[in-house]
Amino acid sequence: MTDTYSHLVDQYHTDGFVILRNVIDARLIEECRQHIEFLQSKFPSIPGEHLHHPIMRNDPFWVRLVSDPRLLNLAVLFGSSFIEPDGGIALFSSHYFCKPAKTGMSVLWHQDGSYWPLKPMNVLTMWLAIDESNTENGCLRVVRGSHQEELAKLTDDVSVQNVLGSYTHRDEDIDQEKIVDIVLKPGDISIHHPNIIHGSNANTSDRRRCGLTIRYIAPTTKCVDEKQPVMMMMGSPIESINHYRSWPKYRIGYDFPFDGCEQWNDRRRIEPDDELYFERTDYTQMDQEIENEVIGFIAQLGGKTVQQQ
Repeated sequence: MTDTYSHLVDQYHTDGFVILRNVIDARLIEECRQHIEFLQSKFPSIPGEHLHHPIMRNDPFWVRLVSDPRLLNLAVLFGSSFIEPDGGIALFSSHYFCKPAKTGMSVLWHQDGSYWPLKPMNVLTMWLAIDESNTENGCLRVVRGSHQEELAKLTDDVSVQNVLGSYTHRDEDIDQEKIVDIVLKPGDISIHHPNIIHGSNANTSDRRRCGLTIRYIAPTTKCVDEKQPVMMMMGSPIESINHYRSWPKYRIGYDFPFDGCEQWNDRRRIEPDDELYFERTDYTQMDQEIENEVIGFIAQLGGKTVQQQ
């Protein structure tokens, strides 16, 4: 599959983004939709725009998805400047952005790297379309070539309802002729540089807009926030760089059932000092802790983004 997309690597380095079609099959995308319904039923107080990696840390289907070989192979291809073919890939974070119909919030212009505790800022973001994403329901918008700019400082802004409660660039800073709407069908992905300026409009349509962001790093990149659930996806870690987490265990009757879940526990990656977490059976308390962590994170973004969606 990587040969199919290899001619787009130069485009990625020139423009700071690239669109790849039909990467993930319809069957897995349908599982994703069912998974999102499962999560929103499990965590009804968490807005659809904020299904974050604290949930992923305890969710085997989520990690099954982000460890899919099709995605990892593309991470090696497009992240070749810092990911070696045999050098390993880690996951820094992942996040479902589900903008509900009519009320889905905007995302102000920003550069992802301005938010992230990574040194060096070697990270590749994939955006996997679960729903059709277009201008009507608030698709991602990028500023072509803006990845060549340095990372800008964050400015808090909750004067308008928005997902992040901040921005790095204002509308008047943007060359309107360089804005590209990232229009995707389910199963398509776009790949982005951490410095590229991007955002999205509110979803005022009658259709939900949901996508999954996946952020891959090399084991040589350090996440300075030790609370972040960094996981090795393939290859071996480099000692003392990061604290890695186990892939979550599948627990019948608690976790989302998925194709292959019966064999999942035989193939999950295990970090011995992290396994106590998966011996817990107080599932209600675990879910409450996860919910509290996500809601607390949202509150730090400005508070006004927290509402029932």
